Amino acid sequence: MEGARIRRVAFVGNYLPRQCGIATFTTDLCEAVAAAASELTCFAVPINDRTDGYAYPPRVRFEIPEEDLTAYRRAAEFLNINDVDVVCLQHEYGIFGGPAGSHVLTLVRELRMPVVTTLHTILREPDAEQRAVLEELAALSDRVVVMTQRGKEFLQSIYGVPESKIDLIPHGIPDVPFVDPNFYKDRFGVEGKIVLLTFGLLSRNKGIEYVIEALPAVLERHPHVVYIVLGATHPHVRQVEGESYRLFLQRRVRELGIEEHVIFHNRFVSLEELVEFIGAADIYLTPYLNREQITSGTLAYTVGCGKAVISTPYWHAEELLADGRGILVPFRDADAIAKAINRLLDNEAERHAIRKRAYLYGRQMIWPVVAQRYLESFKRARATGTTRTRVAIPALNQRPGDLPMLKLDHLKRLTDDTGILQHATYSVPNYNEGYTTDDNARALIVAVLVEELGGKTATEAPELATRYLAFLWHAFNPETGRFRNFLDYNRNWLEAVGSEDSHARALWGLGYVVGRSRRTGLWKLAGRLFEEALPAALRFANPRAWAFTILGIQEYLRRFYGDRTAQQARKKLADRLFKLYQKHRRDDWRWFEDRLTYANARLPQALMMAGKWTDRSEWVEAGLEALRWLVHVQLDEQGYFAPIGNDGFYVQGQQRPYFDQQPIEANATVSACLEAYRITNDAFWYREAQRAFDWFLGRNQLGLPLYDPSTGGCYDGLQPNGVNENQGAESTLAFLLSLLEMKLAEAYLPLQQKGVEPKTARSLQPAIPAGSVEV
Repeated sequence: MEGARIRRVAFVGNYLPRQCGIATFTTDLCEAVAAAASELTCFAVPINDRTDGYAYPPRVRFEIPEEDLTAYRRAAEFLNINDVDVVCLQHEYGIFGGPAGSHVLTLVRELRMPVVTTLHTILREPDAEQRAVLEELAALSDRVVVMTQRGKEFLQSIYGVPESKIDLIPHGIPDVPFVDPNFYKDRFGVEGKIVLLTFGLLSRNKGIEYVIEALPAVLERHPHVVYIVLGATHPHVRQVEGESYRLFLQRRVRELGIEEHVIFHNRFVSLEELVEFIGAADIYLTPYLNREQITSGTLAYTVGCGKAVISTPYWHAEELLADGRGILVPFRDADAIAKAINRLLDNEAERHAIRKRAYLYGRQMIWPVVAQRYLESFKRARATGTTRTRVAIPALNQRPGDLPMLKLDHLKRLTDDTGILQHATYSVPNYNEGYTTDDNARALIVAVLVEELGGKTATEAPELATRYLAFLWHAFNPETGRFRNFLDYNRNWLEAVGSEDSHARALWGLGYVVGRSRRTGLWKLAGRLFEEALPAALRFANPRAWAFTILGIQEYLRRFYGDRTAQQARKKLADRLFKLYQKHRRDDWRWFEDRLTYANARLPQALMMAGKWTDRSEWVEAGLEALRWLVHVQLDEQGYFAPIGNDGFYVQGQQRPYFDQQPIEANATVSACLEAYRITNDAFWYREAQRAFDWFLGRNQLGLPLYDPSTGGCYDGLQPNGVNENQGAESTLAFLLSLLEMKLAEAYLPLQQKGVEPKTARSLQPAIPAGSVEV
């Protein structure tokens, strides 16, 4: 391959000592390639899922915080200036930041060298975001590596990747001799025993409980069997639910009275230890629950080591265990597992024949062979790919403005043990005004989005969210089914029932917790409170209360999409909004009422969102029409965002007031325009969201910034003679909500350019994504 000489290769993916399958694979691949080609310089660029990173080995040259979008750009610059010849990227949706891991596209777009991407997950039924990410990543990559024939077929038939671009290279495995299992058993104190083994990071999709259920029937015929469950709980699972799955398994073992026959080895072991554990096994089991597992490193290791394998028929197992290299049993079937184990233990000749066929097949998967295959792929990419040229830095008017850094200082200054205080005098909290449910609901949404965004500030979010949710819990009066709103500094409620708006905003905040939080205790409490508080909202007369309730329901349905009560409430409230719009709409006044008052953009946002997810196109069209009219009304002569002033509001047929302009109007417009952008794929809406956000930064009629970067707070409004210098909760939260939504949308932007629509529901369980490699 003329001109395909390679000197430097960078491996991008997770890396040991991070505990996950991608980290193990990337480390092994990097070391295998370095050993196969001594003239190469190989180094790694890992993705970090925690702020303090890991104690990486010297091969690691640059680290990327998972949720820090700018870090992906910096990584691309680092790779470009270091004359890297090929980037070998390990792709799995869950390891990169952004919707469906879309942050990785920012990295790949800016690279100037060929890219060879290994796909560890290839979904048969991707959602729109997952499809868009994979299609663009494949288009940007010079070669795409898959590990199974089925994966190759999916790439061609589902994602439209040409066969000529795909390299089929199996999952690598260590090169170990074909040994008698008894050779290693004494090292683990199981000499004289028949050893069954399952290994890998624990999570609920592993199906280990079905092997445990099968053991009594096995022990009746083979009383010397012992089952070893090797591996620590997956770190992401442990962070959310602790060791609940392991404790569930251990409890079931005790209930069955088989404690002497089950060993839990709760540790992430080294490769050397793993080889010894596998060597000691007579039978290996992978009882996974999900059919859509395209690659399993654990299965590859055990087949390559010459083990007799019993597995459920997930995709990789069907392919790897074909032609008598293992036994497949149905999903979630303990009886079938017991019969398969007894069959192999009763028939030693069959068991050893399976072992031999597996071991011989595995010789094509050992790392030295796999490394050579990757080197060939690198050369093809280098020889046939076109080296990317440096992309010119766009002019200011050709790119969105840089977003400020997220700073929570003033939010925390306003927050005490009770919740967030309502007002401030300048930047000093004003105790005299106490607290409101309104502000604590908004603050709760901020805390949820901070954690979703990730980064250094994410560690502070759970404590803040707990405090704000506790306030809402205290504010709810179960006797009336309503939230109270005003609480003085001495913790006395100043009213029996709060406003309709405050109740609806509380539902809005609770919906965010239910739909987006990974904290089980938070979303369960929020869900309970949401259900108790929702009925009252159906009796409200205020259309803004309808809108905020719809927004809360929409978030709630991310997790509980089948809740018919919530669905019916959404439909009823949206229908009211639509009829209100039909009643007041005129050619020169396309609005829901005869006046524009406060939180205006929330009305069309709620209507078009409800329409999108109930297939009511007339609602979507009405919402978009009203929002387009509103953004036109909110433009001044210079093209700046100029929200309706609170000094009298804007009554139809009368002069509109320009002051006092409020931050909540900018926030509502940012949110509504981003929602319109997600629904329509029309870049006009993204520009309008950017225009409204820029109001905070000084692109307004007075040229004065509302955001104070020295405190992290936001001034309370834009008045004719300047800004209101008080930095209260409502204003600060409006800015933070806008900033967080813009930051989250920034990662979404390239997907939307490909026509991606938002998800119907989001999986928030901490399980490892279907189709991922697990070691």
